[in-house]
Amino acid sequence: MKALGPIPPGYEHDAEGRLLIGGHDVETLVEHAGGTPLFVYDSERIALQARRFRAAFPDVALHYAVKANPYAPLLEAMAELVDGFDVASTGELGKIAHLGLPISFAGPGKRDQELETAIRAGITINLESEGEAERALAICQRDGLTARLAVRVNPPFGLKGSGQKMGGLPSQFGIDHDRAAALVRRIVEAGADWRGLHIFAGSQALQADALIKLQRETVALAASIAKEAGHAPPHVNLGGGFGIPYFAKDEPLDVEAVGEALAKSLAERPKILASTEFAIELGRWLVGEAGVYLTRIVDRKESRGKSFLVTDGGLQHQLAASGNFGQLLRRNYPVAIANRFDAEPEEEATVTGCLCTPLDLLADEAMLPRAEVGDLVAIFCAGAYGLSASPQEFLSQPRAREILV
Repeated sequence: MKALGPIPPGYEHDAEGRLLIGGHDVETLVEHAGGTPLFVYDSERIALQARRFRAAFPDVALHYAVKANPYAPLLEAMAELVDGFDVASTGELGKIAHLGLPISFAGPGKRDQELETAIRAGITINLESEGEAERALAICQRDGLTARLAVRVNPPFGLKGSGQKMGGLPSQFGIDHDRAAALVRRIVEAGADWRGLHIFAGSQALQADALIKLQRETVALAASIAKEAGHAPPHVNLGGGFGIPYFAKDEPLDVEAVGEALAKSLAERPKILASTEFAIELGRWLVGEAGVYLTRIVDRKESRGKSFLVTDGGLQHQLAASGNFGQLLRRNYPVAIANRFDAEPEEEATVTGCLCTPLDLLADEAMLPRAEVGDLVAIFCAGAYGLSASPQEFLSQPRAREILV
């Protein structure tokens, strides 16, 4: 038997034992959406996370990282909850440009056309290299434009315990910290609108102490770069990195402790940052636990003493839950039989998708209530890096549906 991850708190069932999402039972949701596989996103859970952030970080702006989940109705709802959007492509920019919030654009390998589009749209470009800066400045000189440019910094430190380290290493992301001040001076001297610094060192952290240390070091690094450059940054994006529990023994992040410590760091920040505005960029933490992937069992079989529940979904929609999206050792996400959410586990079963590959596992040797053909399987923590981070065209299977409730 292999343990399942923890189901996020607050999910309940109705009198018939069916999982409720946003107050609606799963069978009704599936019928309304037109079938499975289906992603359901709970708007009130997202709003609760945003309110929790506001309470913990009253003096810090909240940005949403669109890459976590770019579903259009979710973005519309998010525009009422956050102070800005962070995008990683002009495709993402097109999804939120009409929503009227400040936008920043990060990511390596921006094409000249993307740079020009961002400059003309008046959004902040987080520069990933000196070469990218020169290309942006050349576009401005050619067309008589003024770019809003920020410097993304590759810091000399990483985020301890993070799922993906993005600092303290050679990287395609950002300018090494010891070259950042020179680039700031170049931007300012060229007449661009320097918008500040973006310092992102890692993601999916559950240890408050690690985030507290990271944010303290980030504030200090921002001050050091500003002093060396001789210019105070209007804005510093502290990155994000807030994680959610996916696997057995994961504990939720103590966001309030992180907020209390950051407030102290900002109160004591160097004078050169006195007028700087600070932001935290979050995606997974805001939307991850608000999403549930529903897929229906189409076959039940036994093979060499092992029970298999074969569903109409799979890794083509939920690559992360299959263990093929950055996991070194495959572990089970939180999984339940959604129409028997109140039932006790009674058998060990492996839940698979319908693809012709042994990689297509949704739960491996997990203890679950007995399930039959027609039952619904729920994969939790599916609100971030789910459908948009999966190979939807693999084997030309039907695309998953999405709804926001």
